[in-house]
Amino acid sequence: MKTMNAQCHGDPPDRLRRALLRRALLLAAGAGGAVHDGLGWAQTPAPSPAAFPSRPLRLVVPFPPGGSTDLLARRIGDKLAASLGQPVLVDNRPGAGGATGSVEVARAPADGHTLLFGVTGTHAISPAINPKIGYDPRADFAALSIVVSAPLVVVVRAESPHKSLADLIAWAKANPERLTHGSPGNGTTMHLTGEMFALATGTRLTHVPYKGSAPATQDLLGGQIESMFGDLLVVLPLVASGRLRALAVTSRQRHPLLAAVPTVAEAGPRELADFEASSWQGLFVPAGVPGAVQERLNAEVGRAVRAADLKDFFAERGFVVEARSLEESRRFLEGEVAKWTRLVRTVNPQVN
Repeated sequence: MKTMNAQCHGDPPDRLRRALLRRALLLAAGAGGAVHDGLGWAQTPAPSPAAFPSRPLRLVVPFPPGGSTDLLARRIGDKLAASLGQPVLVDNRPGAGGATGSVEVARAPADGHTLLFGVTGTHAISPAINPKIGYDPRADFAALSIVVSAPLVVVVRAESPHKSLADLIAWAKANPERLTHGSPGNGTTMHLTGEMFALATGTRLTHVPYKGSAPATQDLLGGQIESMFGDLLVVLPLVASGRLRALAVTSRQRHPLLAAVPTVAEAGPRELADFEASSWQGLFVPAGVPGAVQERLNAEVGRAVRAADLKDFFAERGFVVEARSLEESRRFLEGEVAKWTRLVRTVNPQVN
């Protein structure tokens, strides 16, 4: 009886005390989200769609400030803040090629208040190259919207004897491993698109990795390398000035800023009829965010990027507005993960 009375009227055991404390914290945080009781994170009930958002949103950019992803995130964040009635705080979390910020969002509460601006590298290529990256792009995230994309451009210097993509392929077939293509580094979209091109055409190219697009472009202009599958924003001014020749774009459709330049599928032989590679950027939330909250965010993102000022902003920088639906974004991500994973397993890029 003494023991019984101690348990009923004295201090509760530690386990019960922890449970009571956690419950009190959950009740106190009625707006939803997550609370920390000193023992770990406890998930509060998800907010109803009518109550969302109940506090400021955090938009994680997994790269340093000042880059294209950061710039896009801030412009879209401003639009979302106006339409949602809550501040959208852009939080730069660079590191490990985008993995640091991606892991952080994957582990965030699934209430819709934490978003990630992901790209081709973070959600299609890097997880295929590094299985221990710390997150699964499909299982740990919901693709909220693929926002924008841009093709790569097959370029050679203006003095090159290769006047067309057909010329380039013919010379590469006749001279195995002599056609060099530069990229910002091993495992980048530019590198792997070149590998995809070589596999599709049955050619053997020599990849030359650099530490960034700028030195690769300088060596292309100087004749140290023969070609590049270049970033549109980087090579566009050089094509416009006549210093580089654009042979093809890697998207399904021609690009408005290079309307006279054919797609790889148009310019190449039959084996390139389905060729497509792009650099894309999109918004993601942790898996488990309620469907109604995802729908709300997807609709607001679509309205934001279709606004006249943002459309002009994107167009001037060579981005094609995608603004895909939830289902379209999910299917697109599935396809991208499958495509790049197959390629990585085939070419086994060595990444330092």
